[in-house]
Amino acid sequence: MAKIKEPLTESYFYILLSLYKGENHGYGIMQETIDLTDNRVIIGSGTMYGAINNMLKRGWIHESQTREANSRKRLYKITDLGKEVFNEEYARLKALIDNAKSLLGGVL
Repeated sequence: MAKIKEPLTESYFYILLSLYKGENHGYGIMQETIDLTDNRVIIGSGTMYGAINNMLKRGWIHESQTREANSRKRLYKITDLGKEVFNEEYARLKALIDNAKSLLGGVL
């Protein structure tokens, strides 16, 4: 089990979420995040590639061997460890919502 030490940032969360369903390149992840969040979360290129480098070092993602034809875009894929990290964060966030629902009942 991965046991992350602190909550993921929104950028890390959406990068892992975007890669959970299949490989993607940085620009594709940035666009998917914008679409998923209705422009609420915008990952800048500096943040994107800094996060990508950190996740590569941690073993949460890896660069895919396949690249799009005639493209310099690097494709990334989530690892099993990355999936564990994402699943733990998802469970943590779900527990927060469940606790709020339990305490507030029908108020929200």
